[in-house]
Amino acid sequence: MANVPQNKEAFLKMCEESGTSFPYSEDLSVFNKEIVIGSKTLHNRIVYQAMEGCDGTLDGAPDELTRRRYLRFARGGAGLIWFEATAVLGEGRANPRQMYLTDKTRDDFKRMVNDIKEEGIKANGFEPIVVIQLTHSGRYSKPEGVPAPLIAYNNPIFEKDNPIDKSRIVTDEYLDTLHEALVKNAVIAKELGFDGADIKSCHRYLLSEILSAYNREGRYGGSFENRTRLLTGAVKDAKALTGKDFIITSRLNAYDGFEYPYGFGVREGCGIVPDLTEAKMLLKKLEENGIDMIDITMGNPYFNPHVNRPYSKGGYEPPEHPLVGVQRMLDGISELKAGVNVPVISSGISFLGAVSANVCAGYMEKGGFDMAGYGRQTLAYPDCANAITSGENLDPKKLCICCSKCTEIMRKPGGTPGCVIRDKEVYMPLYNKFVLGKE
Repeated sequence: MANVPQNKEAFLKMCEESGTSFPYSEDLSVFNKEIVIGSKTLHNRIVYQAMEGCDGTLDGAPDELTRRRYLRFARGGAGLIWFEATAVLGEGRANPRQMYLTDKTRDDFKRMVNDIKEEGIKANGFEPIVVIQLTHSGRYSKPEGVPAPLIAYNNPIFEKDNPIDKSRIVTDEYLDTLHEALVKNAVIAKELGFDGADIKSCHRYLLSEILSAYNREGRYGGSFENRTRLLTGAVKDAKALTGKDFIITSRLNAYDGFEYPYGFGVREGCGIVPDLTEAKMLLKKLEENGIDMIDITMGNPYFNPHVNRPYSKGGYEPPEHPLVGVQRMLDGISELKAGVNVPVISSGISFLGAVSANVCAGYMEKGGFDMAGYGRQTLAYPDCANAITSGENLDPKKLCICCSKCTEIMRKPGGTPGCVIRDKEVYMPLYNKFVLGKE
């Protein structure tokens, strides 16, 4: 597998080897341009994406490692910090330590968001915008630590010859309840001091799965109108109840990488070749329903992670060079951006390593997207935003090397993921314990 590029020369060589090409700029000043999202102004164009730590309390409140991670992010200098996946219904938690916003945990969340903002002001002189990601984990629900999937429909790509019991297929009435929970939690998030809420619809969690429910019956399946009903309706109602001073957004899968009728962003009879026709229609509909910005991603980290987070080392040999996946992601986002008038955030850039900021600057200069969204990189290099906005080259000794060890920890029961390489004092012992079985 290819390694993360450590400099421009290595990157250009990789592009030649992989047959890829990217815009590239030495001028990083675009990152320092303020951008208005709804009524909020972001200090810069860098977003720290939602990175779930699986390290909350059993009640769902931020715990010690959660607090450590977000204060590091706050000092790191990003204009926008995307607070990780937070369940809106208990049965939709992905693990027993996933964040869960309830009456019991409200005060903990309020303190957390306040501390993030205060830390940002103290360290960098400005208050970062903080968005909370509201989620239902769907087929990946494990609230007690064992699989308890709730699905939109059975999918043989995942289940092979062992379909999930039909009793686990959520009813239309259940999805109505989920709609209400998403909207309610957006309102609560505003009360607690968050600047916005993400109605999460990506990576095959429940709202994302519904987008490809072509063969489902009822009000949430079949037609485009039905399959997008939950997402667009929740966005519309959340916006109506939170008002112009609160950001409503969505981290959205535009392409799943599965054949029709089991994946969104493809066309019948065309295999897994991306077709963004419905994604373009959905973005326009979200814009009409009041969404303030859109954070676009692709693929499924559980099944085809090479699509959404290309890696140098992972669970399988990918069918393509990692840069092919990065180019598909960024070119696809640029194609979608051309059809909407709301700000768009990129994804999938950590594998670009030392040149990630240069490539994103190239895309942003030509209008490909408005903000650069860093994920895994933030765990390894939490102050990368300060480096970029200072016009510095990213330090190769701090880069995420895309080794997938953070994911390995996350996939183990009880594991709390972080960077084993760059933050080894904290996370190497956890890797040894949960992945290698060493105390």
